[in-house]
Amino acid sequence: MIYEHRTYTLHHGQMQTYLARYEKYGLPIQLKYLGRLLGFFVSEIGPLNQVLHIWAYDSLADREKRREAMDADPAWDAFKKTNVGSFVQQDVKILKPAPFSPEFFNR
Repeated sequence: MIYEHRTYTLHHGQMQTYLARYEKYGLPIQLKYLGRLLGFFVSEIGPLNQVLHIWAYDSLADREKRREAMDADPAWDAFKKTNVGSFVQQDVKILKPAPFSPEFFNR
């Protein structure tokens, strides 16, 4: 099992617009292809104007296959175009649980 940890930093004042757009258009597409959303968060303390989401995959190959299918969907391409200029920064990490992580992360 691997986990993809994505953090997007939005321009000041864009959070509510982005969240509404993502919930209505982006999230349904991602759930269709990626499937296992573990959580979606908004920063409250520390660096502000950030959204963070974590997705679970069986392997890097599973992630690649799922993301390629999503990238081939014209609706996903249309959603991505609505985000042009929304982000200051995007960070993506692939995480692998340590052997002693709680069982939930080692399934």
